[in-house]
Amino acid sequence: MMFEMLHPADQIVTLMNRIYDHNMTTALGVNLSVRDAQGTVWISPGGVDKGNLRREDIMQIKPDGTICGIYRPSAEYPFHLAIYKKRPDIKAVLHAHPPTAIACTLLQKIPDTSLFIDTKKSVPRVSSVSYEIPGSSALGDKLSREFSKGTNAVLLERHGVVIGDVTLYNAFRAFENLVLCTNVQRNAKVIGGELHGLSQETVCDFDQKKATEMEEFSPSERLGEELLARRELCSFIRRAYEKQFITSEGGIFSQKLSDGSFLITPDSKDRCDIRPEELVWIKDGKRESGKIPSATVAFHEAVYANDSSVRSIIEARPASVMAYAVTEKELDVRLLPEIYISLRNIKKYPFGTPFMNAEMLADAITGKNPTAIIENDCVIATGISLLKAFDKLEMLEYSAKALIEASAFGEEPESIDPEAFKELERAFNI
Repeated sequence: MMFEMLHPADQIVTLMNRIYDHNMTTALGVNLSVRDAQGTVWISPGGVDKGNLRREDIMQIKPDGTICGIYRPSAEYPFHLAIYKKRPDIKAVLHAHPPTAIACTLLQKIPDTSLFIDTKKSVPRVSSVSYEIPGSSALGDKLSREFSKGTNAVLLERHGVVIGDVTLYNAFRAFENLVLCTNVQRNAKVIGGELHGLSQETVCDFDQKKATEMEEFSPSERLGEELLARRELCSFIRRAYEKQFITSEGGIFSQKLSDGSFLITPDSKDRCDIRPEELVWIKDGKRESGKIPSATVAFHEAVYANDSSVRSIIEARPASVMAYAVTEKELDVRLLPEIYISLRNIKKYPFGTPFMNAEMLADAITGKNPTAIIENDCVIATGISLLKAFDKLEMLEYSAKALIEASAFGEEPESIDPEAFKELERAFNI
């Protein structure tokens, strides 16, 4: 789906569903708007269930102030109009109430957006405004002044977050990345870790690196195995998105076929709406014609070449595991023996390793060491099938979440008895 080809009303409904389904707002609490080329502002209605929004529910505010639609526009519409007036470059505004972002406003803290490269790029600067009555002209004045300074993301004290961008999809991506940062930052605080972000120098250096150039090939025929793998991959990618293990453009999945070729996610495509034909077939070091694979394709290719037992690789960014990726803390699954049997020792590697040191990482990740954490980037899970790789991803996240919840009780869990642990390793030949 080309999101920019959707009607503004359909854009609002589509992204409203995602925000509500991911528990980032209440049934009546979020408002989105799009300003079209004629200057009409399309905006979500007030007092209507956002969990069942329809395109005909979306309101219009004409350039002369005329309001059209079957309801009334969101009570927050004055600040949408104020932002558009101050910033002609902004064509979409998103306002929602994710709990961890609100928590930041209660504590007067600005989220650390240097934790991930996507956030550092999409939300380079976050500012805040003090409390004003929702829907008031005073709130609109404060917000528009902040946006006029060049920021595209503003925290509202005791209220939520407002993001403006050139498209609603871009605003939503920035929103997802910002929420992920606040969730990870919260989890890192619970486990007592010290945050380490990415420097601007690191980001610039990473941007200068280019993905491996690949020749193209045009498939002469479509194999049943390939078509089935495309369908299965899309199903698991959407499941990962629904579980918030990945963001709209933030996860990488691949699956190997019996002839040694493999399918991988494309670069810069919406993971929530991924289609089988968008996946990229990699064969004999060449990419399917007309398609660009994810940037770490060389790493996936190296893993498959090194270990024939690995049939699927996932790179994801679930909020609990990532607390260990942005701090010095180690994810010790030896505290959870049944998990340890499957995941073994989970090693941590520097930011950029899958991209800049693919061969080394491929040598380290095998069937006996199926998972890894990449600092400020992602977690990696591999398996003998797509299902097995996804199960390991879930085990990683649920293990991290269990350890974080234990810390939330204010105590550190006790280590397993050493002799019992040795017996476990002998029993499972670890």
